[in-house]
Amino acid sequence: MTARVDHVVTSGTFSLDGGTWDVDNNVWIVGNDDECVVIDAPHDARAIADAVAGRTVKAILCTHAHDDHVRVAPELAELTGAPIALHPDDAPVWELTHPGRKPDTDLADGQVIDVAGVQLHVLHTPGHAPGAVCFYAPALHTVFSGDTLFKGGPGATGRSFSSFEVIIGSIKDKLLALPPETVVRTGHGDDTTIGDEAPHLQEWIDRGH
Repeated sequence: MTARVDHVVTSGTFSLDGGTWDVDNNVWIVGNDDECVVIDAPHDARAIADAVAGRTVKAILCTHAHDDHVRVAPELAELTGAPIALHPDDAPVWELTHPGRKPDTDLADGQVIDVAGVQLHVLHTPGHAPGAVCFYAPALHTVFSGDTLFKGGPGATGRSFSSFEVIIGSIKDKLLALPPETVVRTGHGDDTTIGDEAPHLQEWIDRGH
């Protein structure tokens, strides 16, 4: 049974450093008719659970721990029985939203997650957040980039726990090394490809400084 990518958009807010913004978040569900993983759990656990549609959820994979990506992760875990997986470097960010409720398992750079016959390779890509990761699925020609890389440039780095220099290094070393035809499925907004973004690296560096 061929693996596929399902897509849900949920809406809510993102809060950090005393500010709050309205946001629409992409939720990516990778799997087949029997099993799947959910990438990020923003805003509306029921909508995500409805999209899962009774499949076995092997894990709730967090690209990072900003509240608009993990706010309903514990609720979704209760609904699906799935463990929450987060890179440990994002523990301080997670604590801002879920004090006293730790993730269930750690993600690590180079880890491989098997689901529905495909492999998701964990790429630690700090910068937007210290524990930010992307999930690369070679068989699907896709990388799930969270808020590390968007159509038009890197994720925001003007708030706590972030660094422009670090995110540029992550993108250059981990993401732009992927095949140019790789589809980038982002945490917010439209898809892009590695090939479309790679030529603009120096522009981003110049703009960031």
